[in-house]
Amino acid sequence: MLSLILMSPSPSGGAAGDGGSQLLSTVVMFGSVILIFYFMMIRPQQKRAKEHKSLLAAVKKGDRVVTTSGIHGTVSEVEETSILIQIADNTRVKFDKASIASVDAK
Repeated sequence: MLSLILMSPSPSGGAAGDGGSQLLSTVVMFGSVILIFYFMMIRPQQKRAKEHKSLLAAVKKGDRVVTTSGIHGTVSEVEETSILIQIADNTRVKFDKASIASVDAK
């Protein structure tokens, strides 16, 4: 498909070199848009995900945590994929590790 675009005559009837420079400028423009999206959206999101993953790996018994649903509590048990959080006296709730939003170390 790209070869058909490159070989087609320019619609304005100008020289064939004009079409090549237009194609080059279009490719450069799309490339710059892709780079802007990468550095403004994708890269920061990957960085936040990496930080969240390391935060979850460092959670230990006794840490004060806040879940993504806004529940505050103290970690009473840590398992591989879940955490048991004490939110009141004699009240413990089991959460998935991914639902931890922030951790305040003891």
